[in-house]
Amino acid sequence: MAVVGALLNNVVRKRSANFKRKQTIGQDVQVKTLKKLVFRARNTQIGRTYGFNEILSATDVVKEFQKKVPIYYYEKIYKEWWHKLLTSDQKNVCWPGKVKYFGLTSGTSNDSSKRVPLTNDMIRAIRKIGIRQLLALSDYHLPPGFYEKSALMLGGSTSLTKMQTYFEGDLSGILATRLPFWFISFYKPGKPIAKEKDWATKIEKMVARAPNWDIGGISGVPAWVQILIEKIIARYNLNNIHEIWPNFKVFAHGGVSFEPYKKSFSKLLGEEVIYLETYLASEGFLAFQNEKDSDMQLVLDNGIFFEFIPFDNLNFNSDGMMAENPEVLTFKEVEEGCEYALLISTCAGAWRYLIGDTVRFTDKSKAKIVITGRTNHFLSLCGEHLSVDNMNRAVQMVSEEMGIDIKEFTVQGISYQGLFAHKWYLGIDSEGVRSEEVKDRLDKALKLLNDDYGVERQAALKEVFVELVPNQVFYDFLKFKGKEGGQHKFPRVLNGLSKDWECFLGTWKKETIK
Repeated sequence: MAVVGALLNNVVRKRSANFKRKQTIGQDVQVKTLKKLVFRARNTQIGRTYGFNEILSATDVVKEFQKKVPIYYYEKIYKEWWHKLLTSDQKNVCWPGKVKYFGLTSGTSNDSSKRVPLTNDMIRAIRKIGIRQLLALSDYHLPPGFYEKSALMLGGSTSLTKMQTYFEGDLSGILATRLPFWFISFYKPGKPIAKEKDWATKIEKMVARAPNWDIGGISGVPAWVQILIEKIIARYNLNNIHEIWPNFKVFAHGGVSFEPYKKSFSKLLGEEVIYLETYLASEGFLAFQNEKDSDMQLVLDNGIFFEFIPFDNLNFNSDGMMAENPEVLTFKEVEEGCEYALLISTCAGAWRYLIGDTVRFTDKSKAKIVITGRTNHFLSLCGEHLSVDNMNRAVQMVSEEMGIDIKEFTVQGISYQGLFAHKWYLGIDSEGVRSEEVKDRLDKALKLLNDDYGVERQAALKEVFVELVPNQVFYDFLKFKGKEGGQHKFPRVLNGLSKDWECFLGTWKKETIK
């Protein structure tokens, strides 16, 4: 592995410099990407239905594409097209060939997971961006020996569920079954543990094997990675994880904002590590952090065409439902500082697909973005327009002011005295923390961050309630819902899960009193 590591070190340094010189950002790159996608899919069922050949011959391919192809959300594209891939052995439906794998989404907004097609072209595209992120490590001047160390990928089970005509599982589990040959020797936890479906058993097996591994990098959802590291430290009576993994230098995270976890995560370390943010969804690898101290960059040239719907009252209602004919912009037309819902067309057969995430551009010249939340994970009961980004930042402010860790939280809107209120549940393990003080500080922070919230707190948003519960309760609820580990994370806005959560919390309180 030392020889392979040395080669990787040289490749990273040389190819990173070459890639940066050749990289271009702009609408022209996206137009080329769209043309490639439409050309490849021109003879599929959806391509013939919407005249992809005619789109390719148009003077303005983008406008013709937007004119002919409707906007889809999951239920619509599943009903019209994707169900054919699941219930029959059909080929060439939305993308050339047959779809062998389907990724199950984390399903935080409701009980049921969605099945998203994962084509061979998409798997290759995801690998390509993974390599680009590896190349980005050249900015950090890591020692050559780093590239000889193992990489721990904390994902879903590689034991995929065999259906009639396809396999399904977590995206992370599917990708782990299709690793490039040169990466196998670096991959941890290894095939036997990766196949384990029970998350608790999987964690225990990793804890048992931890002293035998020399980990250089870890990837995964922050909550689950933190739980694993805490268990390793406790099992071996360590002061920090670097006592057992001294070469651990890079943590690639995604799925949720890392800010609520950063303070408590740093306490588990013996030295600083590099944090790399990724935007890898079941639908594709959309963006990644490619520079030191920077936001993520949208991937404009690798099998995904992006469109952007301004996330405002004209295009979405208070429940996050999209208007019938929303305003749709291209990359050329977006502006920095504005919030947009994403539409994507991909080499996995998603076309003008509302993925459900919202983003804000921080540097358009470099296609840099931050994820601000979900279209249905925000609160606007009476015009307060509270985004997940507002929530994350407010919780972080409270954590810093009070010197406490708040790793998990969720909120719901409720009726109150004929008007409205917000009810927060905050994961706090510290003793002696008063909920009233937390409420006052949280309310104050949100008023500073969001003018609309401040206005409505003097009008229709009459009250804020805060309940403090241990962080473990959040994870226990996910386990109760069958969504423990892997890509799963707790929703920041409860929506359809509110009744189940309240019932679960009530049961937990009764058992605690006993």
